[in-house]
Amino acid sequence: MLITEPVLVDRFKKTRKRTESICEPLTIEDHVVQPVMDVSPPKWHLGHTTWFYEAFILSDHMEGYKVYQEEYAYLFNSYYESKGDRMLRTDRGNITRPSVKEVLAYRSYVDAHMEKFLENNLTEELEKILVLGLQHEEQHQELLMYDIKYILGNNPLFPAYVKRQGGLAAGERNAINWLEIEEGTYEIGFQGESFSFDNEHGRHKTFIHSSAVADRLVTNAEYLEFIQDGGYTDFRHWLSDGWDWVKSEQIHAPLHWHRDGDAFRIFSLNGGLVDPDPHAPVSHISYYEAAAFAKWAGYRLPTEYQWEVAATLYGTRDHGNFLEDNHLEAKAVSEGNNQLFGDLWEWTSSAYLPYPFYEAPAGALGEYNGKFMVNQMVLRGGSCATPREHIRKTYRNFFHAPLRWMFSGIRLAKYL
Repeated sequence: MLITEPVLVDRFKKTRKRTESICEPLTIEDHVVQPVMDVSPPKWHLGHTTWFYEAFILSDHMEGYKVYQEEYAYLFNSYYESKGDRMLRTDRGNITRPSVKEVLAYRSYVDAHMEKFLENNLTEELEKILVLGLQHEEQHQELLMYDIKYILGNNPLFPAYVKRQGGLAAGERNAINWLEIEEGTYEIGFQGESFSFDNEHGRHKTFIHSSAVADRLVTNAEYLEFIQDGGYTDFRHWLSDGWDWVKSEQIHAPLHWHRDGDAFRIFSLNGGLVDPDPHAPVSHISYYEAAAFAKWAGYRLPTEYQWEVAATLYGTRDHGNFLEDNHLEAKAVSEGNNQLFGDLWEWTSSAYLPYPFYEAPAGALGEYNGKFMVNQMVLRGGSCATPREHIRKTYRNFFHAPLRWMFSGIRLAKYL
């Protein structure tokens, strides 16, 4: 056994409760909305994270378990081909029934059976599946925060998720310093006995030239300079696909930025439309925007290998801004924190590809990461919506280049 049963039971209960707590500020109507394909309704997340335990643990391993509702597998399966048919992702907003109340009853039913199941000794293999299920639900807790912000941020009234007196305090200007990486060969990828996703495996050596990464993220004020200098109207800064995206989608600012005369206001989970903190990191940035800003500024984005080495040498989670801190937005850099962990996921210039020696696990769980290793870019570091214990220096997140509804930002890099 890797983890004792009482610890697993306690972690299971806390994880399940946190998902529901994220949804508590929402109205019933908020739970069903799907403004775009990438945004899943909160009710779907509540159902999907429940189906995962039912499908991968209870149905296969608990004697006498009766599936709550057979049709829920069709509604709440995400992309597991080996687990049967499922509805199209674009149609998740059509699930007006079952109701939120019924989905919460489904959660209670599965939770009760899971807690009873966990009273028995687990095999090492079952324990690994359970821990993966908890990690999977933590991923959906973060996705819930993305989706809730997009849903509320596209409501014409811009309603706040929570209302805080005065909002977050504005930060102070902090000049960029550089975290240097000596030229040499470094080992990349996960090593150890604790949990990791399969896409972190295939530890290998890579050569890195003498280089440096910025000691903080790019700020709202710095990004505004890019906008004011015609950043969105000058093709020279952009990759070809990015320039096509800017023109076809009529992009002129980061997601959740709204013109207010000559200035901008930004939609925040804390209070709705607010004046931006100029020294907080610019967020909701696509890869195209990150690459264009870096080129305009005379730098580049770090490779995921440079980022991982920098995190090894200079990073710590101790001062990071994570989901448990309940700030709900990226904050200005503070003393002792170089923002390598928390605040915003950081785009790298690395394509999402398998490491050398990588092998996808067998069975349905082998569909978790490997089949997505094409046409996506790697992000590192976690965000203000990431559970603190969920992140590590080898964690590889990945998204398509135009996407920006997630909490994503920019760190600059250079060669020396």
